[in-house]
Amino acid sequence: MVPFDNSRVLIKGAFILTIAATITKVLSAVYRVPFQNIVGDIGFYIYQQVYPIYGLAIALTTYGFPVIISKLVAEAETTKEMDSRQIAHTSFLLLGIFGLFTFLLVFFGSNFIAGWMGDRQLTPLIKIVSFSFLLVPFISTIRGYFQGKGNMIPTAISQVQEQLIRVIFILLLATVLVKNGSSLYKVGSGTVLSSIIGSLAALLTLFIFYSRHKSSNVKLTTSSVTFIAKNLLIQGTAICISGALLILLQFVDSLNIYSLLIKSGVEIDQAKELKGIFDRGQPLIQLGTVVATSFSLTLVPALTSSRTSIRETNFFDKIGLAIKISVIVGLGAAVGIICIMEPTNIMLFSNNDGTSVLQVFSIAILFGSMILTMSGILQGIGCMKDSAKYVLIGVLVKYLGNYIFIPKYETMGASFSTIIALFLILVLCIYKLKKMGIPLLSYLFYAKIIVSAFFMAFILYLWTAVFSYFNLTSRGWSTINALGGVMVGGIVYIFMVRGLKLLNEKELESIPFGKYFIHTKKN
Repeated sequence: MVPFDNSRVLIKGAFILTIAATITKVLSAVYRVPFQNIVGDIGFYIYQQVYPIYGLAIALTTYGFPVIISKLVAEAETTKEMDSRQIAHTSFLLLGIFGLFTFLLVFFGSNFIAGWMGDRQLTPLIKIVSFSFLLVPFISTIRGYFQGKGNMIPTAISQVQEQLIRVIFILLLATVLVKNGSSLYKVGSGTVLSSIIGSLAALLTLFIFYSRHKSSNVKLTTSSVTFIAKNLLIQGTAICISGALLILLQFVDSLNIYSLLIKSGVEIDQAKELKGIFDRGQPLIQLGTVVATSFSLTLVPALTSSRTSIRETNFFDKIGLAIKISVIVGLGAAVGIICIMEPTNIMLFSNNDGTSVLQVFSIAILFGSMILTMSGILQGIGCMKDSAKYVLIGVLVKYLGNYIFIPKYETMGASFSTIIALFLILVLCIYKLKKMGIPLLSYLFYAKIIVSAFFMAFILYLWTAVFSYFNLTSRGWSTINALGGVMVGGIVYIFMVRGLKLLNEKELESIPFGKYFIHTKKN
């Protein structure tokens, strides 16, 4: 009975973290819309140039180090071979060295990084964001410690609190600074500072939780330090790389889109504006992938327990269902947003600039959803290094792709390189899963899902054509067009998915709210 109970605790904890992650990612995506409306495309460009550096720090304190620390703590609680406090203290010391080194590297290399990006005025912003790495050892260690003991509440509360305070401060400071006539780079510095404030608030909450635990003298041994360092360095980094896929791609774009546009002859202000318009796609991609992975990755934590079970088919069923959900939701979101991109662009950002670029970029929703799900599966079956390796290969392809396509196609070239990189990562993930003998989805499933998406696209084409015919293109009418398109497209797509029986009743019962579709069908 013990393995069963542990499995249930694991799944419950993963569900709590999934809810928290979903809330934070939705907040992270949604606030960018009013922020862009406040600062404009150039202001948005300034912020988005520096954001990926902060995003990497967040990935370290969310996806990477806490996961490995929690694993070590959980094993220590079971085997009693090492004290959990010893693991926490050792991890903190090791991550303290890492955090200090990274801070110094980014802070004193800020001018070099800004020069690499092609905009020296970003130097002060990069210096500010470098301080986020000093918080990595504190946040990672405490989150990992509690997660290892099966308590996901401190992590969940701190994640939501961090994002909420960050978003509030960013919007307030941006509004005040813009009204006072501050330069957009000063506004950018204020928004970056807001992110540090959010992290400090999360750390304070974690300290309060941690202070309730009795402290004890901890003796560090060479063997324990070596063991923990090896796990943090190798496994923690691998998990972080896999989870930070979209952030890494954004970082590549920050490094060379603007500079390549300038080198290709685009005027400075126009290049900044083009990059800012391109970055409009980031919240859309983030929301699209959140929806898909929130449903599918709740199933992944159960893979380890299923893998050791006698019922091997149950293990394969869970993998198949996770991939199914990522494809169904990812394809639906990608095709839907492509079809209503123009009114959505006007609704959110007041004009339709860059619509075609954003439509191509939106294909990333499908590929990104599938990759993040498959990466989670590979981690669940012990292949985290392979997942990280594929992401790094994709990031390299993205970097080189920008150099090939941007000089000729400008930001459309950046969209091309993103899609090519993601497609390559997806192919590598599929190849690895097949090589391990894991059965994937049938050709019939893909045929049915393509038919479903095509029918939805056709209905949305008719829907948007009505607005175009009567020239209803103002921001108000575009809002009705976009939101109505979401509802119409969603209903049609769900109807097709149910009608073609892409998910059976057992699979529907396994996903959130799936039982309501079964109930509706039976009645």
